Amino acid sequence: MDTSNPAVFVNAELLRMHVGRRVRAVIQVLRSEGGNSVIGKSTDEQQLVIKGRPPGPLSTYVEVIGIADSNQSIQAEIWSNFGDVLDTVAYNNVCQLANGDFKHLFI
Repeated sequence: MDTSNPAVFVNAELLRMHVGRRVRAVIQVLRSEGGNSVIGKSTDEQQLVIKGRPPGPLSTYVEVIGIADSNQSIQAEIWSNFGDVLDTVAYNNVCQLANGDFKHLFI
């Protein structure tokens, strides 16, 4: 595991605090925009744009790691299928913990 450039766990609400930094987020894929971006719903029910070309067919839930280039978009470097079922409430809680009192445990 490469820990030289960690990615902080974010949802759409937390993304704005990390613009320009490496982040990781899980989205529910809503639609593809011409093969160069994906529109998705974050675990906090807000819409995000994931820029970049996905490596192949995407499952319902996808984790992306990349650079937050605005408060609503991520330039993806890594795409990982997370399957068709995900406890979004639990993942959203992880995002909150990773940016709160327990932030030192996630970086």
